[in-house]
Amino acid sequence: MSLAPTHLRIARPSRDLAAAERFWVGGLGLDVLWRSVAEAPGEHDLLMVGRPGNHWHLELVGGEQLAVTPTPTAEDLLVLYLDGPVDDGLVRELERAGGTRVSAGPYWDRWGVTVADPDGYRLVLSTRGWSNG
Repeated sequence: MSLAPTHLRIARPSRDLAAAERFWVGGLGLDVLWRSVAEAPGEHDLLMVGRPGNHWHLELVGGEQLAVTPTPTAEDLLVLYLDGPVDDGLVRELERAGGTRVSAGPYWDRWGVTVADPDGYRLVLSTRGWSNG
């Protein structure tokens, strides 16, 4: 069995999907790929963000039917490898959109900037590049 080509979905709970959208869309500049509102018992609200054509997206689950409260740890990192400097303007936009600049330890502090989203999950904007090739 081959996994290629494979699309990656990162799914996690959110206390406030509107705040999450401000951060991920308004702050980082991702696009809303899908949005739905719970219509029946057992369902939940969804917000999927990413970029059309990329091979990954972030799914945020929320609403009154949310079964799990977000419990991020310092090790819950979503790392974006920029292969260049982090734009200070982007960091300011993320902070204006509800993010909080935090330390992610000596390694990530050396190689980028870490911003916690409104739920406390950490986004690392890394100056390093990455290739699976």
